[in-house]
Amino acid sequence: MEWFLWILVVAVLGLGAVVASGRFGELPPTIADAPKAQIPVGVLTGDDIRDVRFNVVFRGYSTEQVDELLERVANQLDIPEESVVETELEFIEKAN
Repeated sequence: MEWFLWILVVAVLGLGAVVASGRFGELPPTIADAPKAQIPVGVLTGDDIRDVRFNVVFRGYSTEQVDELLERVANQLDIPEESVVETELEFIEKAN
């Protein structure tokens, strides 16, 4: 009787391993039901970037870091284009 129980345990564990490997079919793809951020179409301004809010999800990004990056990008968009080119050239010179 003890042998029968051990064989039954091994069979159940083996069946569990087969099911977990996907041999009896895979799970359907996950459905992303979180609403997407409303990003304006066309040329973006600093205010557009500041107004964007992303959803907080499990295992997502740090909201503080994302907000900091968005603020930097928004500030760069507010600067006239000539100043951006000058800033980039200064950055390249410092890097060399």
